[in-house]
Amino acid sequence: MARSSVKVHKNWIAGESVASASGKTYPVVNPATEEVLAEAQRSDARDARDAARAARAAQRDWWHTPGVDKAHMLHRVAAVLREQREELAKILTLEGGKPLIENRDEVEWVAACFDYYAEVGRDAKGRVIAPVAHHQLNLVIKEPFGVIACIVPWNYPLLLMSWKVAPAIAAGNTVVIKPSEMTPLSTLAMIRAFRELPAGVVNIVTGYGKEAGEPLCLDDDVDMIAFTGSIATGKQIMTLAAQNLKKVNLEMGGNDPFIVCDDVDIDTAVRGAAWAAYLNMGQVCTSAERFYVFDSVADKFIERFAKFTRTLRIGNPMGPDVDLGPMINAVQREKVEKKLDEARAAGARILAGGRRPKKLTKGFFLEPAVVTDVNHKMALMREETFGPVAPIMRVKGIEEAIRLANDSEYGLGANICTRSLENAMMAMENIKAGTFWINDPLTDNDAGPFGGMRKSGMGRELGVEGLEAFRDTKHAHIDYKGGRKPYWFPYDWSHGRKTE
Repeated sequence: MARSSVKVHKNWIAGESVASASGKTYPVVNPATEEVLAEAQRSDARDARDAARAARAAQRDWWHTPGVDKAHMLHRVAAVLREQREELAKILTLEGGKPLIENRDEVEWVAACFDYYAEVGRDAKGRVIAPVAHHQLNLVIKEPFGVIACIVPWNYPLLLMSWKVAPAIAAGNTVVIKPSEMTPLSTLAMIRAFRELPAGVVNIVTGYGKEAGEPLCLDDDVDMIAFTGSIATGKQIMTLAAQNLKKVNLEMGGNDPFIVCDDVDIDTAVRGAAWAAYLNMGQVCTSAERFYVFDSVADKFIERFAKFTRTLRIGNPMGPDVDLGPMINAVQREKVEKKLDEARAAGARILAGGRRPKKLTKGFFLEPAVVTDVNHKMALMREETFGPVAPIMRVKGIEEAIRLANDSEYGLGANICTRSLENAMMAMENIKAGTFWINDPLTDNDAGPFGGMRKSGMGRELGVEGLEAFRDTKHAHIDYKGGRKPYWFPYDWSHGRKTE
């Protein structure tokens, strides 16, 4: 596809489609075909500034919009998203590579998130607390921070955007969205739904992190940065935010453990483990990236896991009859291949996959890999792989599995498959992870807070905690009678003196 023939998409600022001040655009590539899909604006600091100003100008009126009206508008956003479901799912598939069937689900999850915060945010303004004296009233008031910069990754461009934008605007903030440069088209396609909100409440600026994201983080009109991505980028954002003491909410990936006990139905465990490892080609922040299998069932589990992995269908993510699409780009695929090569050189065995499919000459495809004979000295076990790789270690029992699961700098999620309540509770209580799944990997709940411990992040998304993340707290102390207080100046030094 020639670049000259593709559509050029503009930014969305103050309710208008706007070309970048830089005058530059960049190509958005289909990872399944390597063809150019469209052009997006290569925004710079001027665009970030314009978007932040537009958000600031809209914020006060939006903050004071009645809760019932906010709720109605958020519900309308959700309704339009459902009307756009097939269109958005196709765009997500073309620019990101997830199978169409998964992206249909993603759009519904996004709509559900806006519906959830329409209700949760409509009347959550604070609380009344007990006063310290007569004729007084004490209020705890929840206020928005102001303008939120939402920096969104490419693996779930709409879902992880909604986890930030829906609670942020429900709390009375306005936002500037900076989507990943690799997947901006689906976010821009949401302009139709965002038209249900007043101009300036949601703004979208596309482009590269250094050119558009960094100026957004530094802009004086931005009060908070909400980010999902790598630890390295999260550290950079924290450094930028520290210059003006901006608030941050960071989700920075993981290296999630998956424990398989000896009391499970093996076939069920295999299916759940494969889904946890290979969903979206393992490009999920909560992908299962380290498997610890009880030794007594390890041979059977590994054999069936490898066999099942070989049956997964890889190909055109538009379908039909496809389980796995491509990886996002050549660089990401090469990173995974390098890790597999290093593990093999260190003594690991690749029982299945790990190769580029011969039948797919275009696109960034990679066969899902099963790896054994691994140890905790290998980068494959210690770092986030973000690819379709399942490394499996044998363990003697639950204590060893817990110890190895905690041998990590990450703490985003963790999984266990077991019929033993004791094993499940021991693991849940002792493994450091923001989310712990028992027999149902990777299932989210809009009402359940999501986020990481350790280096996996700070703050939470979803649930009432996700709303709270975008609200500041004010204490108001009121004496409705007034009058002079006995403890004001001048002091009465005789007060409290012992009588002789």
